[in-house]
Amino acid sequence: MKRISRSKWLLVVVTLALVSCAGVPYDYPRTSSTTLSADAETTLGQIDRTWHTEQGEHSGFYPLRNGIEALGARLRMMETAQTSIDAQYFIIKPDEAGALFTGKLLSAADRGVRVRLLIDDIFTPNVDDALTLLDSHPNIEVRLFNPLSRQGFKYWNYLLDFRRANRRMHNKSFTVDNSLSIVGGRNIAEEYFELKQDVKFDDFEVLAIGPVVKQISTGFDEFWNSDLSVPVAAFGREVDSNNLDHWRRLIREQTDISSESLYAQAVNSTFVQDIANRRVEPVAAKAELVTDSPTKLLGSVGDDALATLGREIGRRLRSAQHEILIVTPYFVPQEIGARLLEDCLARGVRVIVVTNSLASTNHVPVHAGYSRYRKRLLKAGVEFFEIRVDRPGAETEWGHRPELITLHSKASVIDRETIFVGSLNFDPRSLLINTEMGLFIDSADVGKRFAETVLAELPATTFRVGMNENDDLYWVYENGGEREVYRNEPLAGWGRRFMVPLYRLLPIENQL
Repeated sequence: MKRISRSKWLLVVVTLALVSCAGVPYDYPRTSSTTLSADAETTLGQIDRTWHTEQGEHSGFYPLRNGIEALGARLRMMETAQTSIDAQYFIIKPDEAGALFTGKLLSAADRGVRVRLLIDDIFTPNVDDALTLLDSHPNIEVRLFNPLSRQGFKYWNYLLDFRRANRRMHNKSFTVDNSLSIVGGRNIAEEYFELKQDVKFDDFEVLAIGPVVKQISTGFDEFWNSDLSVPVAAFGREVDSNNLDHWRRLIREQTDISSESLYAQAVNSTFVQDIANRRVEPVAAKAELVTDSPTKLLGSVGDDALATLGREIGRRLRSAQHEILIVTPYFVPQEIGARLLEDCLARGVRVIVVTNSLASTNHVPVHAGYSRYRKRLLKAGVEFFEIRVDRPGAETEWGHRPELITLHSKASVIDRETIFVGSLNFDPRSLLINTEMGLFIDSADVGKRFAETVLAELPATTFRVGMNENDDLYWVYENGGEREVYRNEPLAGWGRRFMVPLYRLLPIENQL
């Protein structure tokens, strides 16, 4: 009887797995569409036209380092939109930030704005009904990129269709009226805008104007019209479009400017007001968008011909003459990246890497992969700085001390003349498995300012990693008159320290 029972159970499991991995509706009818041209009669179109007249081939950039300001910039852009909104994200969560973002998309669509929302379909949880409801609006279309089957348990896809399910779209861009864009590392969720009580993500983006916006729009179109981009309507969720009225009422309540709401704080933040009132001006510079193609997900992992952004990053790093500054939450260079940095160091190039510590990272397995290369690169001359998880004096925008501070910024500076800002981490997953995008901004002003800001903040925000004559690591926190020295991974609990060597035993480095 036990054998029969086990056999039946195995049959159920296998059946569920097979069902779950079937039925991704790639053949669902869809209409190809492209970006609407910037309209000189719109508010943003007039700004765009004036910029082109005055600056020509140069684009303009505002830095978005503060989370609440980054959210406020998006909300104000959506409120100003008159023709189109194109949004491409890896994650949108059903929390307060996600509700404000999608609510403002709905409000824009009610005014006649065409909205296209493209989301990767792996870590956006429990939002099928909400996305389908949004999609029911005649001016909104929602598509899921490389979706998982909804037949059975969603994550069975990873067991029986791993080769496909493991390949993700990590791109992040937001463009309004084909005139203004935001590019960087943030997803749409509270932690990325520094709103969660228990965590603060340090992140970085740029708000762009000028010719580079058209490049960003072209990149969006390529993903939007890809065969891997499936309309959410293809999954047949039943929703009542009348529920949009309930959504509208909630948005009106959330966006009461007279209250102390999240919305009021975001749109009234000093920086957003300064931009709106022209009290700050963008930095003008030549820039280039480099993006992987959706076809990267259809090829073999590691196919160099498809790793467009990875090749360009490598080329530019090899061209460095004086200094490379890498700011990345996840640093797993593998053999090819380690040799590249060693070659740069051998030519006299200074290499500085700012990344998460074991205590601050939100992915312990990635830290295990990083730790494999840390001593080797320290010997070669790389300067490592790891984020302090309990940074003294750190607060979120709501005025509380977070329990965890983690780095999420993805930016690099080469010779203080070129800065890269985008979605790419320095790890195998970004370089070889997923699609990524980013801007190369050629400006000594921007590069120098960003590098000097980061380096000035290192004493207060990081541990400097060192190694003695016995090849033992140590970590130093030295800020003003305060000095702390650690002989083990600083401020990390025993559980994390225990797991690192176990993860290093597993053959997972090429998945990190």
